[in-house]
Amino acid sequence: MAKTRSDLVGEAAIRLLADKREALGLSMNAVATQAGLSHTMISRVERGLRKPTLDTLLRMAGAMEIELWPLLKKAEAKVPLK
Repeated sequence: MAKTRSDLVGEAAIRLLADKREALGLSMNAVATQAGLSHTMISRVERGLRKPTLDTLLRMAGAMEIELWPLLKKAEAKVPLK
């Protein structure tokens, strides 16, 4: 079954969040602790095993002190409309 655009945008956003976490030199544990989430949740989200809720994405971004909206816009721009 083909992935939907929302799936593709979500995957791109998660990859951007993971890249940002790594660029900031933060471990999954550090982000998890700051976000009030488990390391397992962060790991599963980054590996594509869990689809995160908006709340989870906001918590992850907040833990890294970045805004989610620009990241989502960047992810959306990577995925064609059709």
